[in-house]
Amino acid sequence: MLRRALLTAMVASLASACLSSRPVIDSGSKPAQQDGTIAGHVSTDGDAPVVTRRVRIVPLDGGTPYETTTNAAGTYTVKVRPGRYRLEVELHPGERVVKQPEDTEVNPSDLDPDRNFVISAAR
Repeated sequence: MLRRALLTAMVASLASACLSSRPVIDSGSKPAQQDGTIAGHVSTDGDAPVVTRRVRIVPLDGGTPYETTTNAAGTYTVKVRPGRYRLEVELHPGERVVKQPEDTEVNPSDLDPDRNFVISAAR
């Protein structure tokens, strides 16, 4: 109830400022640094999704790596600090990487999609 009242007051204040041609200034706190996002898909060379596979995002500046796991569709998404990264996928015995994304540069608030891997069993 209190949230609704505060939201109504904020909207009314913003509407009033817009109608009176006054600038609207957001004086709320801002994050010190905004993260970017790396996302992709892990599949077999037959295009089947690879589920519960660990993906590592390794900072090229020597920082701490990020890790995530693919979901039921074989996709992954991870928030990272701006910087340059190398991506790695966990392989099981007998598997090899057929396609791997190149190193990627992530800027603040970027979405860096299509960082896809294709893996297959060694022949």
